[in-house]
Amino acid sequence: MIPDLAHLAARGESVTVELKRSTGELREAMHTLCAFANGQGGQVLLGVKPGGELIGQQVSEQTLHDIATARERFEPPLDLHIQSVEVASGRSVLVLTVGGISDSVPYTFDGRAYERVGNTTRKMAQERYELLLLERAHSRRRWENQEADEVPLQELDRQEVLRIVEAARSAGRLVGPVGRSLPELLDRLGVRHKGRLLRAAVVLFGKTFLPHHPQCELRMARFRGTDKTEFLDQRNVRGPAFRLLEEAELFCQRHFPLAGRIEPGRLQRVDRPLIPPDAMRELLVNAFIHRDYSIAGGAVSLAIFDDRVEIWSAGRYPKGITPESLTRPHLSVQRNPIIAEVFYRAGLIEKWGRGTNRVAEMCRAAGLSAPEFAEVTGAVVVTLRVNVGQTLAADRGELAPVLGGAASGLGDALNGLGDAPNGLGDAPNGLGDVAGRKEIDAKARELIEKLGHRPRKAALRKAILALTSLRPWPPAELANELHYNPGKLTERHLKAMVEEGLLERTHPDTPKHPAQAYRATRRG
Repeated sequence: MIPDLAHLAARGESVTVELKRSTGELREAMHTLCAFANGQGGQVLLGVKPGGELIGQQVSEQTLHDIATARERFEPPLDLHIQSVEVASGRSVLVLTVGGISDSVPYTFDGRAYERVGNTTRKMAQERYELLLLERAHSRRRWENQEADEVPLQELDRQEVLRIVEAARSAGRLVGPVGRSLPELLDRLGVRHKGRLLRAAVVLFGKTFLPHHPQCELRMARFRGTDKTEFLDQRNVRGPAFRLLEEAELFCQRHFPLAGRIEPGRLQRVDRPLIPPDAMRELLVNAFIHRDYSIAGGAVSLAIFDDRVEIWSAGRYPKGITPESLTRPHLSVQRNPIIAEVFYRAGLIEKWGRGTNRVAEMCRAAGLSAPEFAEVTGAVVVTLRVNVGQTLAADRGELAPVLGGAASGLGDALNGLGDAPNGLGDAPNGLGDVAGRKEIDAKARELIEKLGHRPRKAALRKAILALTSLRPWPPAELANELHYNPGKLTERHLKAMVEEGLLERTHPDTPKHPAQAYRATRRG
């Protein structure tokens, strides 16, 4: 014990160690313990000279009483560990230890908060103290875990709930019986509490978002050049989080070029996506699960320029996370653990804080620079430096070659769920306007408007051919445009039209390819 203590004292004062001669400096020691508790934690050694010499002091009942009395002046109560180490006959060094990174931060002593800067303790600025108070309140009373009293159960999309439950079961992250009733499913996913819906349920499975939840929004834009002077394409969508993720990936498919090359010994061209699809998906998922949903006017924004791609999400980084820390091993700090848990169950994230490190590795393996992380005007921004250039989708309203392996249906995690029972994959309210109107000519628009609520088979297929003659359409996007159930559209019409030679798949050898799309043949 003594050799370890001697070594610790000999290293001198640091961001986590303070040396005091005796309890005569107890008040200053308490200030430092307060600073340690508000930071990384640390130890105050009483009975040590500034140079590190262990001199000890007499430790009586009165000494321990004085420390206990001082301890009561912390707010909130501080978990303080006291250890006495004898260094000479009748003389001991008192080691006072506190932990750090606690939900109870900020701590105060005698009504003042302190912080540690290097080997110095100082009073915390009022602005910093108030910010930490807000973060403490958020950690316990978060936006996502509050009851959504204004939302009845009928306002949740049961088909979307079933779709995610099926994905969780397929990923092996939801085992055992789950029930079939909507309340049972929501309880298993952790988005109800004592029979009351939580706001997390609205973010994940809502159908109507105005006027109470306008922040459930995705903003997407393709700009000409390298600034925001001129839009080439712009879309704003409100919907449940998984659907918004799908829409973001569709937008990337529409505007990312697909580089290709011919390799020796292979007859077919080898396509290479602009950005590794798994890396792009990881960054988009992070934006949806870590953003600050308490900002009513906030959103996730996807901006595509000629020379870069930016992903913006409302809110600052959670406590303990900095832009610099994301490029090296770091703790997983979740702002919205309930929402994140559902994404985890669906197979879209892990829990080990390696997401951003994996993205950097994937980008470097693809010959790209690692993503850049920043905090700008209260928002988190991720920038990928890539040569997007002028794409077909931007200039002509055509669908660019699809992002290789990208998931219009969230990759393998949710692939194929449009065929699940009870009409899984029904487009939620508010997503009907997702498809770009400028991509549809007047003839196709007229055919769509004549379909009505229960379209006849011939009229529906005529509209399908009108749309797919313009460009390839992913089935989910085509269903949105036609206001039709995606699963039924694929099973009852698209498959049959392929067999009849009217349509062809962009991935003919893999019918359930996550980036599958349909286009009209010459016969169609």
